[in-house]
Amino acid sequence: MKYLLGLFTIIFLLSCSSQKMSTSKYSTIEYEAGACFGSCPIFKMTIETDRTAVLEAEHFNFSKEFSKGEFDKPREGTFKTTIKESDHKKLITLLDGLDIKHLSDKYGSRNVTDLPTSYLRIKFKDGSSKNIEDYGKRGTEKLSTVYKFFEDLKHKQQWEKVK
Repeated sequence: MKYLLGLFTIIFLLSCSSQKMSTSKYSTIEYEAGACFGSCPIFKMTIETDRTAVLEAEHFNFSKEFSKGEFDKPREGTFKTTIKESDHKKLITLLDGLDIKHLSDKYGSRNVTDLPTSYLRIKFKDGSSKNIEDYGKRGTEKLSTVYKFFEDLKHKQQWEKVK
């Protein structure tokens, strides 16, 4: 009886873990934040299905104060980490709430010339992809929430510098 109970427990745990891995419909999630005429963080973050992430930090990602001399400094570097499971789940929930495939490909008006542009690039497990360019980062309220999540994610992980 003990062995039977142990076997059922193992099967249950394996089925739970395999369900967790298969729930995400995204194969690659990429967010890129572009420059503005100020101290907007400039970076690109790529997250894979297994939660591994690469952060390519250019400028204004880790400094607290704005300095025009920041652009004279070399780029901040390339960093790697494994996104915390709770943060990854939250990101997937936010993306699922966007209904990404039905969003516009472009948002924003170029009438104002000093706003940053963000790029959200999603590759789905079915082979399709969606690219969203958002000048001013105000495409929709839900998109703005996703952008803020990526901005905060830079500071909530243990990044290891690789370059």
